[in-house]
Amino acid sequence: MGFFSEFKTFVAKGNVLDLAVGVIIGAAFGKIVTSLTEDIIMPIISLATGDIDFKEWYIPLDGKSYANLEAAKAAKAATVNVGLFLNAVIYFFIIAFCVFLIVRFANRFKAPTVVEVKPDPTPSKEEILLTEIRDALRSRA
Repeated sequence: MGFFSEFKTFVAKGNVLDLAVGVIIGAAFGKIVTSLTEDIIMPIISLATGDIDFKEWYIPLDGKSYANLEAAKAAKAATVNVGLFLNAVIYFFIIAFCVFLIVRFANRFKAPTVVEVKPDPTPSKEEILLTEIRDALRSRA
């Protein structure tokens, strides 16, 4: 089997195609979550916290003061970007919650797995004893 025919077989498998579709939808979904967080949630949080922009929460490690994060980056100062980390955490929780809702919704359409309970082929001790009693009574008659 040649390299290209093996590659064609690999790509034609359902799992690879499903993964490709998942990655594409995931990228689009990430843009939606980014917009939701940056354009809707963060302005509301910023308003509630006194008009503080989370992206501007940073700690310059050189001890100097800068007007904003962009000025600190332009001065090539090392910074701990607390606000950007907070945004990433909020993105994560929004995505995790949305994935949870999607999986929960999809599980409703799955057919429940039916487990067949097969009876034990060997009779229980009680059944054996009752059979012996029944046979003993029949033999008397």
